[in-house]
Amino acid sequence: MTSILRRLESWYQSQCDGDWEHGYGILIDTLDNPGWLVKINIQETSLQDRPAKEVQIDRSETDWLRCYVRDGKYEIACGALNLEEGIAIFLEWAEQPLV
Repeated sequence: MTSILRRLESWYQSQCDGDWEHGYGILIDTLDNPGWLVKINIQETSLQDRPAKEVQIDRSETDWLRCYVRDGKYEIACGALNLEEGIAIFLEWAEQPLV
């Protein structure tokens, strides 16, 4: 089974066409509560017009997750130990065949 990180790397690489990567990309940052903020730019990709269901999971004060599309970016905000789960949710959406 391919790791979540390897799958994200592959998705990113598949977008790189000599142009896209110069203006778009993926940003992984930290939040001060503590947690993670991930912004995956989906502009100029096959995902830009794909509907995405918002995800909101609240298990506890430190175990939480939000996923949504805003301003051409798939955004993940999550607790300090939820980064892999958030990226997996993005990939599940991104890797679905186009219909």
